[in-house]
Amino acid sequence: MSEQKKGVFLSFEGCDGCGKTTVLKHVAEELKEKGYDILTTREPGGSRIAEAIRKIILDKQNTAEDPRTEALLYAAARAQHLSEIVLPALKEGKIVLTDRYIDSSLAYQGYARGLGIDEVYAINDFAIHGFLPDRTYFLDLSPEEGLARIKANPNRKVDRLDKERLAFHQKVYEGYQILLKKYPKRIRVIDARPSADQVEKAVLDDLLSFLSAQ
Repeated sequence: MSEQKKGVFLSFEGCDGCGKTTVLKHVAEELKEKGYDILTTREPGGSRIAEAIRKIILDKQNTAEDPRTEALLYAAARAQHLSEIVLPALKEGKIVLTDRYIDSSLAYQGYARGLGIDEVYAINDFAIHGFLPDRTYFLDLSPEEGLARIKANPNRKVDRLDKERLAFHQKVYEGYQILLKKYPKRIRVIDARPSADQVEKAVLDDLLSFLSAQ
C-alpha cells in the first residue's frame, strides 16, 4: 500500500459479550495517562458515512439482509473508515485502537455465514488494500458466557447480530480459532474470563512491551 504509517494500528476482536469495548476504552485511558497520543474508533462505523452503513447492518428490522449484502456493507464501511479516520491518524503518529476490524468479517460472514474466509478476505482486500493491524487482541470467551453477559447487562443495546441463535455465535467462535492459527504473529489471545481489571492488565502489559520494541 502506498500510504506509510507512522503510528501504531491495534484492533480488538472477540465474540459478542466478551467485553472488548470496555477493555479497549480503559486501555486507551491508561495509554493517554502515560502520554501516548491515542485515537479510539469502532467498526462498523467511526465516520459519518460508515456510521450510516452501521445502522443498516445492525438494524433489527433488516432480517431479510442477505449474507453477501452484509459482507459487502461491512467492507464498504471499513474502506471509508480506513481512508477517512485510521490512515490520517496514523500519519499523525497516533496509536489507533479500533473495536473490530477485518477479522470480524472473516469470522462472522466468512465462516459463520458460510461465505468462505478466503472469499470474504478477497472482498476486504479490495476495500483496505491489505492494510492489517500491527497487533490484534482477541478476547477469548465462550459464546455461551458472552451471551449470558449480554442478557445480564441492562445497559447493553441488543442489535441484529446479538439476536442470532447460539449456534451462530458458536460458529463465529470456531471462525476465530481458525484465524488464530492463520495469523499467530499478529493476534494475541487474552483470556476474557477473569475480572475486567485483570483482562485490561493482560492487554496493557503485552501492549506496552510491544510499543517499547517499536
